[in-house]
Amino acid sequence: MTPRVFYRTAVAALGALALTGCAQNPVSGDRDFVLMSEQQEIQMGAQAHQEVLKEYAALDNPALQAYVNEVGQRLAKQSQRPNLSWHFTVVDSPDVNAFALPGGYVYITRGLMAYLNSEAELAGVVGHEIGHVAARHGVRQQSASTVAGFGAALGSILVPGMDNQASASLLQTLAQAWTAGYGREHELEADRLGAAYLAKTGYDPQAMVEVIGVLKNQELFSAGQSARDGRSPRATYHGVFDTHPDNDTRLRQVVAEATRYRMAGPREGRNDYLQKLVGLYFGDSPDQGVIRNNALLHEKLGLRVQFPPGWRVDNRPDRVVATSPQGDALVELEQGPKNDNPLETLQKGIKLDAGAHYDSGHLAGYPAAFAAGAQQGKPVVVAVVVFNGTQYLIAGMTRDMAAYERERSVLRAAINSFRAITPAEKLAARPHVLQLLTARPGLTMAALARQSPLGDEAESQLRLLNDLYPDGEPRSGQRLKIVQ
Repeated sequence: MTPRVFYRTAVAALGALALTGCAQNPVSGDRDFVLMSEQQEIQMGAQAHQEVLKEYAALDNPALQAYVNEVGQRLAKQSQRPNLSWHFTVVDSPDVNAFALPGGYVYITRGLMAYLNSEAELAGVVGHEIGHVAARHGVRQQSASTVAGFGAALGSILVPGMDNQASASLLQTLAQAWTAGYGREHELEADRLGAAYLAKTGYDPQAMVEVIGVLKNQELFSAGQSARDGRSPRATYHGVFDTHPDNDTRLRQVVAEATRYRMAGPREGRNDYLQKLVGLYFGDSPDQGVIRNNALLHEKLGLRVQFPPGWRVDNRPDRVVATSPQGDALVELEQGPKNDNPLETLQKGIKLDAGAHYDSGHLAGYPAAFAAGAQQGKPVVVAVVVFNGTQYLIAGMTRDMAAYERERSVLRAAINSFRAITPAEKLAARPHVLQLLTARPGLTMAALARQSPLGDEAESQLRLLNDLYPDGEPRSGQRLKIVQ
């Protein structure tokens, strides 16, 4: 969570689109019905890139950024669109994800990088995303959805100032694609293209299959956690394993097509890749605060907020959102303006329906203002507290009155939990980082887990990190990722 004034975006700021008719697809050579020219695609991608970096800050690690960019640029030169100005960015997010914008913008999270184990696997992920851009999947999907339902626009509650239906339709399409993929056929096409880029660049195209297996295990582990906790699974990387398993026949067929480009002695780059991960944050970064037992401990801002136990907590650069297991209630924390008039902030900055109630008082001994009402019919309780010269908004919202009656006390408890962090909590707020060790004879993952700060899930997490899930053990001399 970083200082921005109640900022909401769905990772794009898009201008009006002109109807340009059919254009030749760079991959197939066929004529595609699209609603923008290549130049419009590039301009749209450049605009949306700035919004992505507001939602997901670029990782402050120049060496790692340069490394990923170098791999990406070599792959992009083998694509059907080598003349695009390609941009490859590692974003500072613990999520397991990668995505691409039209026009040549590719992103990979540090969370996903933690689970990869070689440069070839990194190339597999990046090559897959380059394939989406090369084949113009985002543009093609948006064009089809716009023709099918041109009047369907996102509400302004999610995208302030978005009054252009074409822009909103594109935004909705891209957001869905980044989380759910582009559909089986387009994902397979991106696999086929990515595998060819790998082979032509000197990697074994089978790395595409290997990375899918690694991330499929991570997805299965996350799903098991969610089922145990009674909540919905977190969204994971939209790529191929979202549409088919790692042993899928068609997947192996499209990857095998790339073997005709395979070079002798393909590069794996395991040791080089692992060395680049040393010191990388695992989980939350201190810039956003860390989540421990569903509490936000933010040493830099000096505050602590306890989110409801059992709820899913998403720690984003501009806000923290906790969602109930049923998905019908949330608690949100954001930073507000740097002044001491919280009541004015509530009355002018938070759009509540007519009839809302406002009051002033204190929260944890700090000046605060409170409101209760509804936003587009959804029950809302919200507080704004002035802490160390900055206002913080803590809001609870439910889908309907039934959910509000069920969660009323939980929402208010979360709001009232806001307070200054203690010295002991500052120690607990130290971030987890990746380190390497070489396995000695007889070392077990259970022994490593006993020394790990990851708690009950340490053994499974360490196996996932080292491609040993669910029950593998390290070989003597193997370099292992650990968390400290």
